Amino acid sequence: LGCRAVNLGTGRGCSVMEMLAAFSTAVGRDIPHIVGSRRAGDVAVLYANASLAEELLGWRAERNLTDMVDDLWRWQKANPSGYG
Repeated sequence: LGCRAVNLGTGRGCSVMEMLAAFSTAVGRDIPHIVGSRRAGDVAVLYANASLAEELLGWRAERNLTDMVDDLWRWQKANPSGYG
């Protein structure tokens, strides 16, 4: 078919707590949460190896987690009903 799947990402994983902190900063308030034990089946680490994207497409991530959640929150505030 001439198609290939290509991962896009920074190649650096982040923890749930890092995500929570980034979203809290983006929205300007603490996000309520409960810390509990890892559930059966939860992965310990997950991240994308984007080296193929750079090799085939010349693409490399230029933004970090903070940039991502800031952009997501900016979009959500401008589109509270989503795409509809």
